Amino acid sequence: MSHGIPPASVPHEVLEPVYDWTGFGFDTRQVHAGEFEEPAYGSRVAPIYLSAAFRFDSFEESTRRFGGEDDGQIYSRNLNPTNGVAERRIAALEGGVGAIVVASGQAAISAAILAITGQGERFVSTASIYSGTRILFGRSFARFGVGVDYVNDPTDEAEWEAAIGPDTKAIFTETIPNPKNDVIDIAAVARIAERHGLPLIVDNTIGTPYLVRPLEQGAHIVVHSGTKFLTGHGAAISGIIVDGGTFDWAGSPRAYPGITEPPAPGARSALEAYGPRAYEQFVRGGIVNDLGPALSPLHSFLLQQGIETLSLRMERHVSNSRTIAEHLAQHPAVEHVDYAGLPGHPQHEIAQRTLGGRSGSVFAVTVRGGRAGAEVFIDSLRVFSRMTNIGDVRSMVLHPATTTHLSFTPELRAQLGIEDGLVRLSVGIETVDDLLADLDGALAAVLAHLEAVPA
Repeated sequence: MSHGIPPASVPHEVLEPVYDWTGFGFDTRQVHAGEFEEPAYGSRVAPIYLSAAFRFDSFEESTRRFGGEDDGQIYSRNLNPTNGVAERRIAALEGGVGAIVVASGQAAISAAILAITGQGERFVSTASIYSGTRILFGRSFARFGVGVDYVNDPTDEAEWEAAIGPDTKAIFTETIPNPKNDVIDIAAVARIAERHGLPLIVDNTIGTPYLVRPLEQGAHIVVHSGTKFLTGHGAAISGIIVDGGTFDWAGSPRAYPGITEPPAPGARSALEAYGPRAYEQFVRGGIVNDLGPALSPLHSFLLQQGIETLSLRMERHVSNSRTIAEHLAQHPAVEHVDYAGLPGHPQHEIAQRTLGGRSGSVFAVTVRGGRAGAEVFIDSLRVFSRMTNIGDVRSMVLHPATTTHLSFTPELRAQLGIEDGLVRLSVGIETVDDLLADLDGALAAVLAHLEAVPA
């Protein structure tokens, strides 16, 4: 009697995607890309393979896999069938040749940069980026001997030229920086990277491939904190690295030995073995495998489930954000709103040209009364959750100066525009009228506080 369980000799190709979704619409790809025909029971949803390791069909197969001649499963630290679905799906949405999922967004950034930088080398980053990323660069990367140089004004060519030196190995930036919403012209930065023979790494966490695809604008590598909009429900942490497959590793005037040089005598380099997917494979086998930031298949499953509704959620996120930003910009308790979709924002033209004015749903609002005003505002909110995440279906609020940017010097906070009254909003998908009422109630409390405090 057959129970539908495949024998050990079933070829591993059955777990490969059975359809090529290239050319289909975004909404179709976010549901179907990367899936495979499940061989045992015909499950329509990709199973969760909670297995640390996988059987080899033969002595020869194990040798071929460890020798890099067979790309099948060995160990879940670097390759898992459940994770493979998420990897292929996000690569399809971003337009990359491949992707690697890891345990968090910080792990994705770390692996992406450490794959091409080493001790005594440097990379250049725009200054306005997620605070945790700046802390990562200044603390852990410094311990590894990898340095960073910051460009404060991404539109200043002279500042870029001064920052890029002979030991620079990459450029890093974000599509929509957190929390100032000061969007980046990725194509302009890509031209600088090309001029210097540097790979451009772009964090597209807040932009998501639904709003902007950096690879189409000249970037070479895209990273995500999948914890945020891609998963979307605040239930699982993950990170993604997407390889665009377009950087000329061998032709660059800078050395990238991990990709272009053989790992052992007689072996092929990653570039020789994998061609356009050389970076992806080196990150997977060389960095993720060695350092071990493996993603749990359960979290990968939740990531896949979130991606399936990405476009639907992003439409509501952006619609709610635009309505709220316009409303707050007119409120007497608000000093200013940092939302690039609004006229008057310094990056409004870039947002219009590159995002159609849809600059995400994470932005800053500066309320009157400084820190005290911000405290009254935050403590008076009821629908907005006081928490540190972003990109959740739930709306969230945080005070950067006393949380995410607390370890920064007052001078650095001032340089980055993190004022005492600045509050970060991550706008969710709730009924917008409820969000407006919640914000109005909190701002009314701020005005009452200001009236009660002597001038």
